[in-house]
Formats: sequence, structure tokens, C-alpha cells
Amino acid sequence: MLDISADQRRALRARAHALNPVVAISQNGLSDSVLQEIGSNLDSHELIKIRVFNDDRAEREKYLAIICEQLSAAAVQHIGKLLVVWRPSPAVMAAKSPRRRAEPRRSKRSFQGSSRS
Repeated sequence: MLDISADQRRALRARAHALNPVVAISQNGLSDSVLQEIGSNLDSHELIKIRVFNDDRAEREKYLAIICEQLSAAAVQHIGKLLVVWRPSPAVMAAKSPRRRAEPRRSKRSFQGSSRS
């Protein structure tokens, strides 16, 4: 599960306000195909809303925990029957990973043996 700060959570909630749900969890529950669909949408959009057609709040909380745990995502918000989930795109994660710095390029000119007098 990905942890985010309160400031990040606030900013993500503001971004998610205008979003429509892209995945729905119906009476069949959280199946593997639904998890796969959520994962592909997170890869595409980073921040998504999920609608859960279930009246039990504890069940929705369980779904949110499972989604975040299995997909390495962060729970942004659970309000009513909507879940907001965020995961940085793989390109962003690769850019933030520590890399070995390349050595500086050397010029073609040699400054050691200058022939100017």
C-alpha cells in the first residue's frame, strides 16, 4: 500500500472532484478481472474513481484495502459508494528511481597541449 501525506491527499481529492467513475464493482464483488481493470485504468489515468454497488460500508472499506494492497495504490477518499484511488504511472516511478549518473562528456579538443604562443 502506498502512503501519501495529508497535503498530497488534499490535492488529489481536489483533482478527483470532476472525475467520473471508470470502474464499477457490482454484486459479484471484487473479482480478478475487476482488479485487472482497475490496474489498467490506474496505469492510464493515475487517479480514478470506483463506484461500489454495495450498501455495506465495512464491505466497501474491505474492497478499498484489498485494491490498495494488491495494486500498490493509495486510498485517497471513500465517500458514500465512491472510492478514489491513486497510483503514480510507471513512467513517473521509473523517473524517480535512483539511477547511476552518467559520466560527463569530454570534449574532442585537448586543452593540455595547446600550440598557441
